[in-house]
Amino acid sequence: MDSHDFALWEKRVDALMILGAARGHFTVDGLRRALEDMGEDAFEKMTYYERWIAAINQNLIEAGVYSLEELGSKMAEVEARGETYGAAQ
Repeated sequence: MDSHDFALWEKRVDALMILGAARGHFTVDGLRRALEDMGEDAFEKMTYYERWIAAINQNLIEAGVYSLEELGSKMAEVEARGETYGAAQ
């Protein structure tokens, strides 16, 4: 069995799944539906955790936790920080 050392962002995806479900923002069925809606191409091009964060994101948008506009704004803010936290100003 291969041992996988999980990256910090992968651990955060797991945490988001637990917290989001606990707060009632999505269900296992909702996540599964979002994964299936991605199509076969996603399963060939995206990693396991990339697919899960996309499914979580889709469910949070559908639940009204945040909008696409709010997400875009936050992504631009994070991108402006630089490639690493050390480069952030």
